[in-house]
Amino acid sequence: MEEHEKPKGYFLMGLLIGGVLGALAGIFFAPKSGKELRSDIKEKGSEVLKDVKKIYSDAGSKAKEIIEEARHQAKELKKDADRHLSEARQKAKEIMARGEKKEAEAGESEKGETGEKKA
Repeated sequence: MEEHEKPKGYFLMGLLIGGVLGALAGIFFAPKSGKELRSDIKEKGSEVLKDVKKIYSDAGSKAKEIIEEARHQAKELKKDADRHLSEARQKAKEIMARGEKKEAEAGESEKGETGEKKA
């Protein structure tokens, strides 16, 4: 799963860096005074900061969703494993009971055979 997430992260990072560089190039090559240029840089910087915060927030939300889903799946797997273990234990008890019953029957038939031979 992690392999599929990396290209998206690289794409978003490239998009962010490209946007910042494009905005800076547009600002620096525009015919403006120093004061206007500084104001534009400050404005674009705050926009980029807002975008970065939004991306960070979205990534955090997505990570929480993934973690919660993983926890849910782990609980379901544990339930299944416990159920299978319980079933296996029950079957083992049944097999042991049948084995003990057959052992008792075999012991009784041996007694019967040895008793007949002696008589």
